[in-house]
Amino acid sequence: MFFTHAVFRCFNEGFILCVILFKSVIHSRRWLFINARIQKFTPNPFIIRIVKALTMVGTSHGYTLFMQALEITKQATPVAPNVNFVTNRPAPQPLPGHVQIQTEVSALNHLDLWVGRGMPGIDTAWPTVGGSDGVGKVVKLGVGVDAAWLGKRVILMAAVAQAPINMPGHNPAGEDIHMIGEHSPGTHAEFFTAPITNILDIEQQDAAQAAAIGLTHLTAYRMLITRARIAPGAQVLITGIGGGVAVAALAIANHLGCTTIVTSRHAWKLEKAKVLGANHCILDDGADWSKQVRVATNRRGVDVVIDSIGKSVHQSCIKSLARGGAFVTCGCTSGSDGVTDLARVFWNQLSILGSTMGSMDEFRAVMALHKCGALRPVIDSTHHAKEGRAAYARLEAGEQFGKVLIDWRH
Repeated sequence: MFFTHAVFRCFNEGFILCVILFKSVIHSRRWLFINARIQKFTPNPFIIRIVKALTMVGTSHGYTLFMQALEITKQATPVAPNVNFVTNRPAPQPLPGHVQIQTEVSALNHLDLWVGRGMPGIDTAWPTVGGSDGVGKVVKLGVGVDAAWLGKRVILMAAVAQAPINMPGHNPAGEDIHMIGEHSPGTHAEFFTAPITNILDIEQQDAAQAAAIGLTHLTAYRMLITRARIAPGAQVLITGIGGGVAVAALAIANHLGCTTIVTSRHAWKLEKAKVLGANHCILDDGADWSKQVRVATNRRGVDVVIDSIGKSVHQSCIKSLARGGAFVTCGCTSGSDGVTDLARVFWNQLSILGSTMGSMDEFRAVMALHKCGALRPVIDSTHHAKEGRAAYARLEAGEQFGKVLIDWRH
């Protein structure tokens, strides 16, 4: 009789245990809290030991169900007040051909602010996690991934190329990308996932330095090298120095021996740019500064303009170009509806070029330049993950010069 009662009780407790575990998952409770819930239910030490053992085994084998993350709770402007550090977000699991990466360092980009403000044409599921730059260790493999990736320290290239649509009567319309951190949750979390086609082994490179190189240097590289086809020794104008892409463009232009002119609304940022090798600095007070560019170039104008500001400086940019020059844009933080001078464009045979992110081949080139010491990122500040809201606020206020990083290692 006693044996029957004991068996029945274990079966009953086991059933209720399963219910508690299931509810813990459904309500996004961390494994850390499950033991406490079990102990409230039953004092049976045997059951408690089983739960603890399962928790330890699952975690040690990469079966992490929940994680820390910086969540953007809703679409709004400003973004920073809606950023929360959470400890109970479900960890993403790798799809076939993908890996799960335990984050060491992630980096903020202006794209993170656009995600928080809402991107046209993208149906974001709130709360979401931004982040398109990240470095970490591969801890879990999806189906079909070579086991050699496990344990590797890698860097993410967030622009995932999409396969062209092949249908009768349909011609592919050029490169299309899916951005990790924009179209899907990103790197501002303990774990993120990525296809193996979009990661590179960084071996023992410094995590912060590598994370700071990523997206901004890739974007600047494509703007200067691929789109503008810049020649060594060219004259280059870079607007809004202090932003990640602008600082990266200055580094690449310096590497090519170019004469560089930079603009900023802040005198202290221009002083920092001089230290980094800028040849000429222009304080942007809101007026047309193209005449200052002409003075700096002996009235010739520049060969290339690298811009991500948009509307407020567009006319000054176009008027600063030499004959045959190229205006390259990767963003429009001040507005997208800038007014241009078409007469100047056709008469001086100017090129207006759009540029977005880059390819894995371009990313490999950037990382090779970084590895050999030719490109070194400028890091503005590093924040613990719990200080994520402050990091967002610093970027949103435009107080940074260089990259703002999030450290997930402590």
